[in-house]
Amino acid sequence: MLPSVNIWEKATRSLRTLRLDTMRGKFVAFAVLATLFTTLAMTVMLYGRNRRSLSDRVGQELRLLSSDMAREVDAWFDQRVYDLRVRASPYVVSDNLARATGRNTAQSLNRLRDYLNSVRQNLPAHEGLAIIGQDGQVLTSSGSRTGFRLTPDRLNNLRTRDALVGEPFWDAGIGKAALVLVVPIRRDDGLFLGALGAKINLDSLGNMLGQLSSDNSRVLYLITEQGHLVISSAGNSADVMKTTLPEATTRELSEREGQTIVQSRPQGRQVVAVLRRIPQLHWAAVAETPRAETVREAGVLRFRTVLLLFTLILGVGLLAYMVGLFVTRPLERLTEAAARVAAGDLSVELPTGGSGEVGYLTRAFNTLVSRLREKESQGELEKLSLTDALTGLYNRRHLMGTLASEVQRSRRLRRAFSVLLADVDRFKQYNDTHGHLAGDAALVKIAEVFRQTTRQVDSVARYGGEEFVVMLLEANMATAMLVAERIRARVAEQDLGQGTLTLSIGVAEYPDGGDTPEELIATADAAMYKAKNAGRNQVVVAGSMEQRPQPQEKEKKTRRKREA
Repeated sequence: MLPSVNIWEKATRSLRTLRLDTMRGKFVAFAVLATLFTTLAMTVMLYGRNRRSLSDRVGQELRLLSSDMAREVDAWFDQRVYDLRVRASPYVVSDNLARATGRNTAQSLNRLRDYLNSVRQNLPAHEGLAIIGQDGQVLTSSGSRTGFRLTPDRLNNLRTRDALVGEPFWDAGIGKAALVLVVPIRRDDGLFLGALGAKINLDSLGNMLGQLSSDNSRVLYLITEQGHLVISSAGNSADVMKTTLPEATTRELSEREGQTIVQSRPQGRQVVAVLRRIPQLHWAAVAETPRAETVREAGVLRFRTVLLLFTLILGVGLLAYMVGLFVTRPLERLTEAAARVAAGDLSVELPTGGSGEVGYLTRAFNTLVSRLREKESQGELEKLSLTDALTGLYNRRHLMGTLASEVQRSRRLRRAFSVLLADVDRFKQYNDTHGHLAGDAALVKIAEVFRQTTRQVDSVARYGGEEFVVMLLEANMATAMLVAERIRARVAEQDLGQGTLTLSIGVAEYPDGGDTPEELIATADAAMYKAKNAGRNQVVVAGSMEQRPQPQEKEKKTRRKREA
């Protein structure tokens, strides 16, 4: 046994030399070991590879593509609307359209047709332009007239809107996908005269999608709210526009806008897709990529990630076990004791054995708990001497002392403060009807109203029985009136279980209402008595010119008030 003891002593001296016998030393050593272990593991497993998950990268690319596509299509539409509105605003359009129903109808229409021909030369994507009258019929046109006639409902909508856009369609005449866009024509005074319509081919949108889809594995396309394909980066033809996504597929994409979703396509293909709405057109931009291309790399990445996680969990678990054995057991005892103290249990007493930081911390903890016990005892005694046992508000003795101090301070600083005296109306009747327990519960709820509607710097006290006094620091009569009215209203709204009660409140201001605490309370009591005589449940402010009642009159008024 002797050699073993010598080895242990040598090991202990070595630990002390390296300062590993302290908690700080242990944590440093374990942190270094954990860092080295995880760093080596990450280097072996992820050397030369991107740490980002492949699915996150694909999803981010698809989200960016769909967002860019939606933004570009939105800008494309805004530009087309702007072009048409500029062409619909000249005086030559509104003037000739207004005259088209008069004697010079043919001449006006010819001028409008010439104007449309000149406009179409500057807008190569516009396959046809038309002037539409107030009855929704085409008056004159340039190029194709397909789809320009407006129904009465769409015409009424156009009177209050900037533009109307039709559903996209395949125009066999031009061999292109197209849509009809219509903007209103108005006079300078805003009177609706008709509309300017244009059939616009979607070749520019197809080119845009082709440029955005630089990777052949990414497919971009536009769909309507019903799931009909409008145009695709993979090609634009009549067959494309005949394609419709299943209703469930479209609904899932719409409900999870901006999120990557795995979906099935015809022939069992699975794709990863992201949708972004284009509100102006009631379309949506969809970016998707075949899921098969990501499965292989994702499998390898998943295997390595699982292996890495298993290795890290094993290594960290072993280190955590060692930390638990050598370091954290004393801390766990301290933590449990601290939790009991936080819950209010001050009977905790930990054994003071041990050395080092943990031993010192244990002794300091015991000292702290002992002082808390002493302070709690003193606090309970002080609270009992200052507060009312039922409501928890200050008692009359504390209030009078506080009022005396505030009178001296306000006299020295020449500042005003106010006093509210409130009495519960018909409390004796309530007490006799519902019992003393219900009466006490009602007083507790009323006291809570006083506590919630005043500031922490104010002093709220139960003056006696069903009377309450509030001292509002540095508050003039107008402010005190507002506070008193707020208290009165909230008490009247309180559901006390057995019914409701109201307050009659008198308000007095220092120094107009009195130079001493007794005079101030007597003045507020006189105002409160007026509130009683005026019908109760109201606030009365003591006037500065009124005769101040003497403090000894308060008992007489209180008896008369309770008898009333």
